[in-house]
Amino acid sequence: MYTQALDLPQQPEAAGAARLKVVVTPPSEAQARSQARFDAVLDADGKIEPQDWMPEAYRKTLVRQISQHAHSEIVGMLPEGNWISRAPSLKRKAILLAKVQDEAGHGQYLYSAAETLGASREDLLHALHTGRAKYSSIFNYPTLNWADVGVIGWLVDGAAIMNQIPLCRCSYGPYARAMIRICKEESFHQRQGFESLMLLMQGTPGQRAMVQDAVNRWWWPVLAMFGPPDADSPNTAQSTRWGIKRISNDALRQKFVDATVPQAKVLGVSVPDPELRLDEATGHYHYGPIDWDDFWRVVNGQGPCNAERLATRVKADADGAWVREASLAYAAKQAARQGAATAQEAA
Repeated sequence: MYTQALDLPQQPEAAGAARLKVVVTPPSEAQARSQARFDAVLDADGKIEPQDWMPEAYRKTLVRQISQHAHSEIVGMLPEGNWISRAPSLKRKAILLAKVQDEAGHGQYLYSAAETLGASREDLLHALHTGRAKYSSIFNYPTLNWADVGVIGWLVDGAAIMNQIPLCRCSYGPYARAMIRICKEESFHQRQGFESLMLLMQGTPGQRAMVQDAVNRWWWPVLAMFGPPDADSPNTAQSTRWGIKRISNDALRQKFVDATVPQAKVLGVSVPDPELRLDEATGHYHYGPIDWDDFWRVVNGQGPCNAERLATRVKADADGAWVREASLAYAAKQAARQGAATAQEAA
């Protein structure tokens, strides 16, 4: 999944900003009862629904995570969408069109889930377009050749699945239910990416070299997708208590490495990590250090494609304004006609 910003630290206060002392108001009896019911649902591993009472911090955390996930799905259409017109065959073009369409649908499911929390889709998109909202760092890297499209399917979507499956058990009902369908489709995306690379690896030396080059460029950014190390993940404990987060960043990253290295051997590519080795005692693969400086540069807007991705999204929003306006005008006209017909029948 693309929710690493859940664990990003809050922005520091501006220099010289006034510091106000926080005064904690004791909860009322009604609030205490509501909190007790909320805690009981979580303790029973139940689901919180939109009509249920929830702490404001829980709601805000979900809005931030779900909206960032939605932003990542629609921005994630861009690196692969760039290759639709250049796909090497009609079959590959159709597959890629279907995949990009799926990602758009994932964004719609997730924006709808965020709206059940009282968030405005217009406000969420405005936050994205003005740079206030984050999306996954992985989509700020370029797709330089056709093999990149397959590697995104294999590695990026593979990491997404590893992240997203625990979200099917998220404590917030609408988010958990959306993730069930999304995970099924992402699993298909991962398999088609691997199949595309397998075909290339059976081709010419140039094609095999192209795949290896793509793996070399994407491997480390994909490992960073799982978010900062647990020690630098300040929100994990609370999100775990709330049942939003089920598995820590480092644990998910390890599961991904353990699952993916054997797949690389089947594919016939090498992982660009000289420290990679199987620890016989634990059964896990040991991997080298991740360049977190690069990760934070990309998260903070200094990646290879940050400006390009955001500009493309802003342009798409502006170009589609007339469609939204026409749809709203049509809906208003239909409602007026229905109202007039109802009034006529009543008369």
